[in-house]
Formats: sequence, C-alpha cells, structure tokens
Amino acid sequence: MNKTIRRTAVFTLLLVLALLVRATWVQFYEGQALADDKDNRRNAIEQYANPLGNIIVAGDAITGSAETKGSDLKYKRTYTDGSLYAAVTGYSSQVYGATQLEGIYQDLLDGTDIQLKTPLDTITDKRADPGDVITTIDPDVQKAAYEALGDKKGAAVAIDPATGKILAVVSTPSYDPSRISAGDSDAWTSLTKDPDKPMTNRALRQPLPPGSTFKLVVAAAALEDGLYPDVDAKTDSPNPYRLPNTTTDLENENTSAPCENASIRVALQYSCNNVFAKMAVDLGQDKLKAQAEKFGFNDKSQDVPVRAYTSVYPSDMDESSTALTGIGQFDVTATPLQMAMVSAAIANDGKLVSPHMVAQTSDSDGNVLKNYDDSTDTKEVVSSSTAQQLQSAMQTVVEDGTGTNAQISGATVGGKTGTAQHGENNSQTPYAWFTSYAKSDSSDKEVAVAVLVEQSDAARSEVSGNGLAAPVAKAMMQAALKD
Repeated sequence: MNKTIRRTAVFTLLLVLALLVRATWVQFYEGQALADDKDNRRNAIEQYANPLGNIIVAGDAITGSAETKGSDLKYKRTYTDGSLYAAVTGYSSQVYGATQLEGIYQDLLDGTDIQLKTPLDTITDKRADPGDVITTIDPDVQKAAYEALGDKKGAAVAIDPATGKILAVVSTPSYDPSRISAGDSDAWTSLTKDPDKPMTNRALRQPLPPGSTFKLVVAAAALEDGLYPDVDAKTDSPNPYRLPNTTTDLENENTSAPCENASIRVALQYSCNNVFAKMAVDLGQDKLKAQAEKFGFNDKSQDVPVRAYTSVYPSDMDESSTALTGIGQFDVTATPLQMAMVSAAIANDGKLVSPHMVAQTSDSDGNVLKNYDDSTDTKEVVSSSTAQQLQSAMQTVVEDGTGTNAQISGATVGGKTGTAQHGENNSQTPYAWFTSYAKSDSSDKEVAVAVLVEQSDAARSEVSGNGLAAPVAKAMMQAALKD
C-alpha cells in the first residue's frame, strides 16, 4: 500500500471514529435535552397524537379534543364556553404552549405523568391514557360573575370560606382559547396586541391599588393590637387629617359624613379616610405589614394552583406614606383573589383556609390520584372575636352604609367598598372595588367574593364600589347561596 492510500485510509478511519463518538455523545448525553427541547416538533406530534384528558367543572368537561385535517398533529384542543372559563383553563396550543391549568397539569392531561403509568407502561415506555383535572368551580357562580361584569374591564373571584374552594375566577374582557389552540398566527397576534389585554388574568395576575377595601386589614390590625377595644369605641381621628410632616390634608369623599373621631364601625360605614390613615400611623407600618401578611400579602408563592401575582404591602416608608397605605393607596397592591381571601377569613371567624380551584386529579378510569380538598392548610389570621366584630361592622356597611347595592333577601351580607386612585394625581378613571361575604339565613351556605371594575362606560363621577362592583358581587353571592 503506497503512502497516499495509507494516509487517506487513516484519515477516513478517524472521520468514522469522530462520527461514532459524536453519535454516542448525542445519544447518551444530549438525547434527553433534545427530546425536551420546546422546538422539537416530534414532541408536539406525540403530545397531540391522541385526545387529551379534560378539565372538569361540576361533572362536565369544559375541554375536549378534535381531529385535525392536513396536519401531522392529529388532534387539537377544543373548549366549551371558552371565553367563560378562560381564566380557569388557560390555553393549550400546538404552537404557543400551555398556560393556567392546561400548563400546570400538561403531563397529566397528555398522559406522560408518571402517576398514570402501570408497571407494564414503565417497562414498555408506552404513553398512558390521559387523566383529568376536576375543579372546584361552580358554573352558576362563574356565569353570574361573567354576565354581571359584561363589557366592563375587570375581574371577580368567589371563595367558600369554610373550605377554601374557589367557586369562580373571571377576567374580562376574555378570549376563546379555541382561537389559538391550532396555532392560528393571526388570532394570536390579534389577542396579544389587543390594548385591552384579554389574555391577562386580572383575577389572579394583575394586582392594583385596593383602595378602601384595604381598610378591613387596618381595622383588623387595630383590634388585634388592642389600639381600640372594639368596633364601637371612639377613635382619635381629627377631620380633616393632615398627613404627617406635610401640609396636605386628607379629605373624605363624603364631606358631611360623621368621620371626626368615628368608631371603626362608623368609619367603615362611611369609608372615612381620616380614621384609617391616622390608624395606620398609630399602629406603625411594621404592625400593619404583619397583619397584611397574615391575610396573604407579600406571599410570593401563592399557588391556587396557578401562581397568583404577589399582593404587596410595602416597607421602609415615612409616616405620610404609611398613612396613605391605611386607605389602600401609595404602594399597596392587591389582586381580587387577595381581597376575596380577606373577606373569607373574616367570614370564617378569623381562619383562612388556603384557596384552591382544583379539587382532585384522576386517571382515565376515574381513580383519584390526588385529593386537594384533603390537603388544604388553615391558619388563624385574626381572633374569632375580632372577626365577629368585623363581620358586624361589614354588615352595617351593606345595611346602612356605602354598600347597599349588595343587599340580598334571605341572607346576611357584609361588605366593603373601595374606589382607588388611578394615574398621576388621580388623572385617570378610578378603580371600583367591592369585597364581601354572604351567609344564607336558611342553610349553611356561605361565600366570600371580591370584584374589581378597572374600566367601564360609567361617567367618572359615577365610578364607585357600590355603583359598579357591588351589583356584580351580589349576583355572584346569590348564585352561590341558591338552593
């Protein structure tokens, strides 16, 4: 063999060896990473090769799967009443991934969850039949909230105070996830560029200033601390109240309201800013923050199981800023979920049951894989005495105060209105809030709700928690309490 042939043979052999080494490396070291790559088309082909499991509301599937035509993805996700339940389900798309419950339980719904595999499936690496997600959502309460919000931009949440079950999660304007399940790029662009942000879950993932609804937290802190012995004791509250170290007087919306030195009951009834701003300063930011955190503020891992954005009570403030937090302004923010939790804890005699909107997960045969109703945590937020006093004061708000639009025949209702400033120097339309609870007079049914109306067609002068948000809360509470 001459030298040229020998060198060529050695070079060729080295190339073959290099290819073998590379193939071995890819197969044994990079294989899993390639398989898990979100851009790997084979993953989507496998995921949508069979019908997905379903998300269940009150025994009925609100999702489904339909065969596609002219695609290597055999099935696509479908939705029943997609716009009604979008804030619960999220979407599952062949192109754009999955969100909300669809994303959290993707492995269960497509059959790759290890909990679904039989011993034989494990040996053969066969994909199991998909499982289902059973929610806590009450379709009547969900529909009542959705219809009552109508064309308003806003959100609503309802919770069973005794169990922590989330009965409704609504965000408007909404969207139909079916529009993007097959990867329609025009629909995706339209939705993602819509200035009204229909794909934003305002109920869980858009914290905004809670305004006067936060006064419930301040009142709870004052009673727990012993600053005032009960809701009917007179407070030390000049009217108007000058913010500390400033020349700014804090006015009340109702200038004729009896807010000077008003009791907590009267201050909630008329939503007296001077009382709660002064109360926040008297308590100090540390005590107020501690009470807010008991209700769930500043919790960065609030999973229901969808991760809710953190509701914030701030730190490191001067006294004037602390005063403003007492009326739910400055840097205080809250989601409707958070404010529903406040009312739920008060209604449940001071005990907050961790809110959740999934009751169970099951396999294809209906066998329960996990029961979330059995794994909820309960913590005491305030004493039962404090909670009962706040219940009484909230009832006064609805019976004789700023929340009369939430009254329900045959039920005991307590609530708190809120109108939060929006924009620099309150230059934009304020946010209208209402949080409340209702207990049936003839059964053991009860519910706690929070409603936020971010924007509506109402004139600015007509924007109020009682005018815009309370009627939505009333519709939800009626639906939850009906026999």
